[in-house]
Amino acid sequence: MADEKLHFGTCTLCEAMCGIEVKHDGKKVLSIKGDKNDPFSKGYICPKATALQDLYEDPDRLRQPVERTVDGWKEISWPEAFDKVAAGIQKLQKKYGNNSLGIYLGNPNVHNMGSMLTTKHLLTSLKSRSRFSATSIDQLPHHVVCMHLFGHMLRIPVPDVNRTQHMLIIGGNPLASNGSIMTAPNMRQKIKDIKARNGKVVVIDPRRTETAELSSEHHFIRPATDVLLLLAMLNEIYQQGFANTPSSTSTSTSTSTSNRAAALAPEIDRIATFAQDYSAESVASITGISAAEIKRLVKEYCEADSAVMYGRMGVSVQEFGLLSQYLIMVMNIVTGRLDEVGGLMFPNPAVDLVNNTGPGYLGKRFTRVSKLPDFNGDYPVAAMADEMLVAGDGQLKGFINVAGNPVLSTPNGEKLDKALEQLEFMVSVDPMINETSRHANIILPPVSPLERDHYDLTFNGFAVHNTAKYSPALFAKKANEKHDWEITLELAKRLNKNAPMATKIERWLTKVLGPKFLLGQGLKRGPYPQVNLKTLKQNPHGIDLGPLQNMLPQGLKHKDKKIHLNVDFYQADLERVKEMMQQYNDSQILLIGRRHVRSNNSWMHNSQRLVKGKSRCTLMLHPETAKQQGIENGQSVNVTSRVGNVNIEAEITDELMPGVVSIPHGWGHGRKGIEQKIAQANAGVSVNDLTDDTLIDKLCGNAAVNGVPVTLEALH
Repeated sequence: MADEKLHFGTCTLCEAMCGIEVKHDGKKVLSIKGDKNDPFSKGYICPKATALQDLYEDPDRLRQPVERTVDGWKEISWPEAFDKVAAGIQKLQKKYGNNSLGIYLGNPNVHNMGSMLTTKHLLTSLKSRSRFSATSIDQLPHHVVCMHLFGHMLRIPVPDVNRTQHMLIIGGNPLASNGSIMTAPNMRQKIKDIKARNGKVVVIDPRRTETAELSSEHHFIRPATDVLLLLAMLNEIYQQGFANTPSSTSTSTSTSTSNRAAALAPEIDRIATFAQDYSAESVASITGISAAEIKRLVKEYCEADSAVMYGRMGVSVQEFGLLSQYLIMVMNIVTGRLDEVGGLMFPNPAVDLVNNTGPGYLGKRFTRVSKLPDFNGDYPVAAMADEMLVAGDGQLKGFINVAGNPVLSTPNGEKLDKALEQLEFMVSVDPMINETSRHANIILPPVSPLERDHYDLTFNGFAVHNTAKYSPALFAKKANEKHDWEITLELAKRLNKNAPMATKIERWLTKVLGPKFLLGQGLKRGPYPQVNLKTLKQNPHGIDLGPLQNMLPQGLKHKDKKIHLNVDFYQADLERVKEMMQQYNDSQILLIGRRHVRSNNSWMHNSQRLVKGKSRCTLMLHPETAKQQGIENGQSVNVTSRVGNVNIEAEITDELMPGVVSIPHGWGHGRKGIEQKIAQANAGVSVNDLTDDTLIDKLCGNAAVNGVPVTLEALH
C-alpha cells in the first residue's frame, strides 16, 4: 500500500533491547518484526515485541487522570489532577512529617529514558527518605558485590557469551528472560553457537528450564542451597590446584597465564581459606549434587580455554543471595576469568552512568520496624507493608507508586494489599487500574512505549556487545495526554518551588526540549567521541561499537584502582551458613518461581496474544511428589505457606526435582476492582500471596522468594 511506512525502534519490554521494524500507516500499527539491520539483535525478537501494539491500542488503558470517588473512578483534567496530588502530598507531610510519604519505583522505570532522566526531580521534591524499589526483590546482590569490589554499583561485568567456550549458569533461565543482568537477545542461538564451537553450557537449577533443555548438561539443586555448592566449588578450585593468583602455584595449563584481575586484589590470598570448611562431600546430601559431580564441574570449568560462571534470579532472591553472588564473582576472579575474552567482561556503553552517578552505599539507614538496611537510599520492599501497618513515629500514611505493581510482585502481597487499603492518600503513575493502583486516590497515566523516544540508558550497561541506538517515538501523543517525564516535572515544579536555580533551569530545558536534551549531554560525556545525538538519528538501526574489551584497571572506580574483596564483610555471613546446615530440614516441600518468555511481568497479561493458549499459571510438581501428596494431574491443589494460601491447578512434570514445586511470577488478577478485561479472564494466582516477607537475605535486605516452605493439599 502506498501509505505504508517503516519505523525502526527498540523493544522496551525486557532487557534484550531487540531492534524492531514497525510497519504502520501513520495512525495504526500494521506489523512488528525484528530489524535485520540492528547490529545487536540482528533480526531477532521474542513474542513480547508484537505486544507493543496491544499496549498502544489497549481499550483498558487510561488516557486521562482519574480520581477514585464513592461512585467509582471519575476522569479529571490534568491541571486539576496535579493540583490535587500536590495538595494531598503537602497536607499529609505537614501533618505527619516528610517521611510519612513512601514512594515505590517499579522496574518499568529502568526501561524508560524519560523516567530514568527525570525521576530524580520527583524524588528530590518529595523530601522523603521512605523510598523503595524493585531492586530489592531482584538484582540487589549484583549491585552490592560490584559496589564493594569494583567501586560502583553499576560496574557490573557480564558473560562474554559470544566468545566463551564454557558457560556455567546457576539459577538463571536466559532463554525466558533474554539475559537478565546480561542483555543478550537470542540466547537460544548463542547457546547453540557455544556448543557448535565445541564448547559446553552447564545449567544448575531446581527446574529443567528452557535453557537447561538446550544446554549440554543440567543438574538439579535443592532450592536455596546454592551457597553450599558455591562454597564447595571454591574449595575445590584450591584443592585441585586451579587457583590462579599471584601467590598460588597452578597445576592447570589453561590458567598458567598471569591473572590480571587477581593481581589487582590485595586480599586475594585470604580467599584460599575462605571456603576451607566446605568440602564437596559435606554439601552433597543437602544440595542434591554428588561430591564426584561437584569435583567434575570444577575441573571442566577450570580446564576450559575460556569460561564464565553466571548466577541470576534463582541465586539472588534467596536467604544467601548476596554471599552467593560474591562467591560467583570471586570464582571468576581466582580462575582468571574476569576481564578476559570469553569470561566475565565489562560493557562500555556510550552513555556512561558509572562516571555520572554516585557509587552506591549499603546500610546508612535502617527501616523503622524490621531494621533492614537501605541501599543507595532505597529501603527493602520486604519492609514496606510493616512500615504502613505498624503505628508509631514515622509510620507511612501516604504513598506514590510509579510504574510498579508491588501487590503482585513483592512478598506477602495480601499483607501489602491490606496496608495500601488503609493509607490516607495514595497516587499511582500508571496507565492501568491494576492490583496496586486500584488503591490510589488519583492515577496519573503516562503514554504507551510507542509514543515515547527511547535510548536504553540502563541495559547498554549490561550488554554482551557494545552498541548505541536512539529510537524516536513512532506516534505523537495526543494533546490531552502526558509523557511520564512531563508528569514527573510538573509534580516536582509544584512540590519544590524553592529548588536551586540550576535545578529550575534543567527542569525548564527538559520540559521544552524533552529528555533527548539530557541524553545528548550524556553522550557528549561518554567514551565514544563519534557518537552523538545527530549520528544516532542518522543511524536508525543503531551503531556497532564492537565486542567487549578489557577494562581493568582503568574501569575500577576505587581511587586506588584496586579490587576490594571486602573479605571480612562476607566471611561474617558464614556463621549463618553453618546454622542453616545444622538446622536443614530436607523433608520440606519448597516453592520456587518461574518466568516465561511471554510474561516476564504482571503488566503483560492484558494482551491476548501473550496470554492465549494453555494456561501457564499452574503448580508444577514432580510425579514422585504428586504421588506422595495424593495429587493428580489437572487437580486443584491448595498450597499453603506461613503467610497465605492459593488454589491452583497441578501440572505434573519431571521438569521439577522431587520435593520442589513451582508457580510462575506475575499472575493473580482475580482481585476486585481491576479494570483489565483480558487479565481478569486469565487471572491465575499470585505466587507472592505465598512468599514470606520475613524470609530475607539479612546481609542486604533482599527478599528471599525462592525456597519458601509450603504444604500441599489435593482438593477433591
